Amino acid sequence: MEPVYRVLEGLASTIHATQGTRRRFFGVDNIPAADGGVLVVNHTGYVDFMPLGLALRTRRRRARFLVKSELMDVGIMRFLVKHARAVPVDRTAGGEAYRLAVQALRAGELIAVYPESTISRSFELKEFKSGAVRMAAEAQVPVVPTIVWGAHRQWSKGVERRMGRHRIPIDVEFGEPIWIPADADVDAETVRLHEKMTALLHRVQERYPEAPTGADWVPARLGGSAPTSDAALVIEDAEAAEKAARRAEKRKKQR
Repeated sequence: MEPVYRVLEGLASTIHATQGTRRRFFGVDNIPAADGGVLVVNHTGYVDFMPLGLALRTRRRRARFLVKSELMDVGIMRFLVKHARAVPVDRTAGGEAYRLAVQALRAGELIAVYPESTISRSFELKEFKSGAVRMAAEAQVPVVPTIVWGAHRQWSKGVERRMGRHRIPIDVEFGEPIWIPADADVDAETVRLHEKMTALLHRVQERYPEAPTGADWVPARLGGSAPTSDAALVIEDAEAAEKAARRAEKRKKQR
């Protein structure tokens, strides 16, 4: 993990330096200093993992990311997933990924989880899957609510791509760790986590530099042109149905 991860950190740092991003990290003391923990992260864009990784580096920590198994179909991504020790998740059979994640947590590693499972087009928090809470409860490690805000301005769904030198501010904030009892009601704890992360997201947004009215990267709630959560759900459901149809056609051809 270390050699490839160091190269990726250097690459991410170089990319951000070239882009002139203005990164600010908050609550880094909430990152476990040495023990395991589940970083539960909002997902608003394709490159929000980079500032997260750079924020963790300030605490001399690295995280293993749970990623979609579809990435393994791409040669370079398969190499990176393997050598950065990310954990591929097959959405139709996630048991093995879950087992590996719990094992890593017990061994003192950090696991980064996107509980929304896909990018939120509305840039609000979507409904959470319960896996992050379940694995934290089973491994008896804390959940660390984590918000990345601003990276979606660079590259996301429904947003003009701005990967050049735009000097975009990017904030990463780590909330206070949450310990989940081993016998907890997982669904109730997942709802509680969603509430805490919503409050954290709003705090980060309030501190962020003021955005122009109607900007494509700003939630409708804050005067932006991003779709509302309900409108985004319609788009996302259509996308999911299209992807499912493509996967079914691919399996059919492989028979």
